Amino acid sequence: MLGLGFPSSAAPLPHQLRPALLHDVVGHDFAHKHRWIVEAIEQQRVVSAIFWGPPGVGKTTIATIIAKSSQLPFHILSAVSAGKKEIQDIVAQAEASGRPQVLFLDEIHRFTKAQQDVLLPYMESGRLILIGATTENPSFALNNALLSRCRIVVLESLSKDDLQEILDRGIARLQQQQPQFSLDNDAVTWLANFSNGDARYALNMLESLGSSRGAQRWSLDAVQLHCTEKSIQYDRDGEQHYDLISALHKSIRSSDVQAALYWLARMLEAGETPLYLARRLVRIATEDVGLADPKALTFCLDAERMFSFLGSPEGEQGLFQAAAYLALAPKSNALYLAEKAARKLARETHTADVPIHLRNAPTKMMKDLGYGQAYQYAHDYKNGVVTQKHFPDSMEEQTLYQPTTRGFEKTLLERQQWLLQKRNHQRQTLQNRQEK
Repeated sequence: MLGLGFPSSAAPLPHQLRPALLHDVVGHDFAHKHRWIVEAIEQQRVVSAIFWGPPGVGKTTIATIIAKSSQLPFHILSAVSAGKKEIQDIVAQAEASGRPQVLFLDEIHRFTKAQQDVLLPYMESGRLILIGATTENPSFALNNALLSRCRIVVLESLSKDDLQEILDRGIARLQQQQPQFSLDNDAVTWLANFSNGDARYALNMLESLGSSRGAQRWSLDAVQLHCTEKSIQYDRDGEQHYDLISALHKSIRSSDVQAALYWLARMLEAGETPLYLARRLVRIATEDVGLADPKALTFCLDAERMFSFLGSPEGEQGLFQAAAYLALAPKSNALYLAEKAARKLARETHTADVPIHLRNAPTKMMKDLGYGQAYQYAHDYKNGVVTQKHFPDSMEEQTLYQPTTRGFEKTLLERQQWLLQKRNHQRQTLQNRQEK
């Protein structure tokens, strides 16, 4: 029998099945990866920690087990509704009793930065031991000062096998109340897979089956018909957003068109703003395709125009066309690297004067000072090649853009090499004449 925190059959099924003992928690490696949790419980010791993971993986359960094992006063708050006053009330109890207080703060990412700062002096003094739970990346959602005082515990999504074990427990509990209730094995497997790593969702769906006035024995078809589609987990400001756009970008960079289309679809189906994706595709066109295929940028800009003109869902097809084109296009980041090198050089030499022969001379005084003198007008020279220097006189000539041999850049590389050869030849010819 499980150690259950909520034995009453009136409580929701996830609460009825919430373990009170660590060895009843399913799906996490407490023997190795999280061994410190086992030791903390054995030693009745608790430290400030942040439990980070997707919904329904046991963050609240594990944190509660650790906190209760310490034998210290234990408080549970939700950052959705709690504020500074509630924190100060708990601290007042610590000061009155002379004992540290353990605070479990659910959805801690909902606290503003200012609210998070309120916690710091109490944690520093030892009056408050904080255990937070969050579905968002702590490095985005929490202050660095708060993070430095907490141990970060990363909990992964539960596997299908984990969820099947939890569902079996749930079925056994429901059968205590409804002996005729059952699910076919393939229905249990489907529900475990459909729940996407979320035990709470799986148990809630199971409970909805148990409370239905329909059949007591549930087949796969009946379960699929009953269950509504689980909302896709996605937060435009959270880590999931950055993970998905990273997967899209890297799939295109690696020329994997199939994966690129998949990740693009994932983001659109999750509710990502199409114009954001259009902007990212434009960025990829310049950063990873570059001049290996100059048409890539036009494709992406046209995709943005198509969406702006048609809207959703028809206009989103242009994004798929652009993503496919980018993935299959030849790749070069040579121009991207040239931009970075040029910017770095510009910062280092921002005081270097423009050569006098490149300066404009709109007034007589500037002409008298020599502005624009000896300037070589390229159209007046054979092949349009001149010998003058275009970098500042205080600098050596630089090679910032180095084309690859991929796609159209091969043509640009040949052109660049031809220009260099012609320029060097003319300079050598001019030098020979001057020496004579």
